[in-house]
Amino acid sequence: MSDQHSFETLAIHAGNTADPLTGAVVPPIYQVSTYKQDGVGGLRGGYEYSRSANPTRTALEENLAALEGGRRGLAFASGLAAEDCLLRTLLTPGDHVVIPNDAYGGTFRLFAKVASRWGVEFSVADTSDVAAVRAALTPRTKAIWVETPSNPLLGITDIAAVVQVARQAGARLVVDNTFASPYLQQPLALGADVVVHSTTKYMGGHSDVVGGALVVSDPELAEELAYHQNAMGAVAGPFDAWLVLRGIKTLAVRMDRHTENATKVADLLTRHPKVSQVLYPGLPEHPGHEVAAKQMKAFGGMVSFRVAGGEEAAVEVCNRAKLFTLGESLGGVESLLEHPGRMTHASAAGSPLEVPADLVRLSVGIENGDDLIADLTQALG
Repeated sequence: MSDQHSFETLAIHAGNTADPLTGAVVPPIYQVSTYKQDGVGGLRGGYEYSRSANPTRTALEENLAALEGGRRGLAFASGLAAEDCLLRTLLTPGDHVVIPNDAYGGTFRLFAKVASRWGVEFSVADTSDVAAVRAALTPRTKAIWVETPSNPLLGITDIAAVVQVARQAGARLVVDNTFASPYLQQPLALGADVVVHSTTKYMGGHSDVVGGALVVSDPELAEELAYHQNAMGAVAGPFDAWLVLRGIKTLAVRMDRHTENATKVADLLTRHPKVSQVLYPGLPEHPGHEVAAKQMKAFGGMVSFRVAGGEEAAVEVCNRAKLFTLGESLGGVESLLEHPGRMTHASAAGSPLEVPADLVRLSVGIENGDDLIADLTQALG
């Protein structure tokens, strides 16, 4: 499908060709491990074994590439599986990576507890500060890792500016685009080398699948990643790929509603006496607001805030919420809230990535906005 089509059209049609046998408009779930060959090496469509390739996964990967404006997409069993494949493709022992001082706890754990044992070094920097990123570079830096918006403090990094730093250092720029989704932000168009997604989140959108993705434009890097994807084997299964592909079809309309509701929630929180700080890039007072407005279509559905009463008060807000479900993850149609310090970011405790103890993170869903406001109001007390 032509990449000249609008995002909404690509989301529904890219990779979703009608089944040639039956005309089914939805790609079948090819729940199969192996494929009949027409003589030794005579593969039909290039399929031989579903770790290497599966038609349902191919449909998703084609869709992912189209939405991010990349040459190739690769689908994995989880976001961390995608990240692991990327690290082992880009890096060798002794290499160095700059990572954000505000990153997903699982990403930090992967660097601090897994990649470090393999001889990969990393430095932490505030990636919203280009000078800080530059100062963190070493002669062995092979990658700069960015989340924007970041998890859980909703920090904003100027992708195009950090691209220049990466180019000067001969390093790759990796952007975790999970919070924004390709509907709101396309890092490859801004010069990034790799886009990472937890497709569990907004791409799947219904809290019923775990998955991950990488999208790249460089054909040589694409081949290297595909080689490692097959060699390491943490691929998306066909049913999981089908669920993500189905979720993506409504991504645009869901993100519009997520953003609409998040804006209402952020407005409430800024006026509430029991909230000491609201972290949402859509607010004019957010330090990254102007950059976000420049590189994002809208500001997304994630909102974090700090509770004036401290850690225990923040925990109580989480416990009192009723419509907002207390749980980890994000990006589903239902609203979730969590206490990052004790939940998703517990692995960062005691590190430069430790999050404030009074922080509550919201994944604002697509329910009626007034109902969400009422629930937060009663939870705050």
